[in-house]
Amino acid sequence: MKILDKIGTIEIRVRGKSGNNDLNPENYDIKHIVSILQNVEDLLYPNNRKDRPIITYDIEAGSVKHIFKTSMQYVIGFSAVLMQVQSTNSIDFLDLKTSRAIESIHNLSQQKNYSFEISTSVNPDLSLHIDANTKFIKTKDIWVDAEFYMYGILKDAGGKNKANIHIDTDDYGYLAFETGQDFLMNQEENLLYKRYGVRASGKQNIETGEIDTKSLKLIELINYDPIFDKDYLDKLIKKASGNWEGVNVDDYMTEFRGNYE
Repeated sequence: MKILDKIGTIEIRVRGKSGNNDLNPENYDIKHIVSILQNVEDLLYPNNRKDRPIITYDIEAGSVKHIFKTSMQYVIGFSAVLMQVQSTNSIDFLDLKTSRAIESIHNLSQQKNYSFEISTSVNPDLSLHIDANTKFIKTKDIWVDAEFYMYGILKDAGGKNKANIHIDTDDYGYLAFETGQDFLMNQEENLLYKRYGVRASGKQNIETGEIDTKSLKLIELINYDPIFDKDYLDKLIKKASGNWEGVNVDDYMTEFRGNYE
């Protein structure tokens, strides 16, 4: 197989008007280009992005065509998502970031009376149509306040308008946690490139367990040292051993397990 055969294409075609003129790359505002660019990564790679393949971009005439090229493996997966959305006329089955990306395109279609056709090189005849009259809005899920513990390396801290830290977590990829400026101003030592435990608050879907990663706020940054500390463990055992005085461990375990073979 040629290297080029491993690259697939996604096309997002936009039709509409700019004043009295049909849309084309010459009259298509840059803020709408930015909106598409911000959403396409969530469409293709909604989860861990740090190891994702490169996405390249071009814009072409034909009204306006946004052309994205990336690994064929992910284009095949995205084509299957398009097919399912089209056949069910629903985005409820999608994870949060992917459904939000489609909702964002839907909102733009309503605001500007644009229509969008999303297709892939896997099946060019299959396209997802979004316009002001379609109803691609995720049914409201039940999200609750929750508390999370995560671990990873702190890679960035700051922010012009909203202070945050960025942690490359072990289980969830690269995440931002809102901190507030006071937290960062009061740090006496450099936080960067050190491993921490993070205690954070955020929203979690009670049905799927999905975490809304955009809602995360730092509660506590915990110094994390995974090295086995025998002295510390011995102290904990000694502290707890008093609670087991006079208890026959064998009898206790038999009672705990129940009478079965």
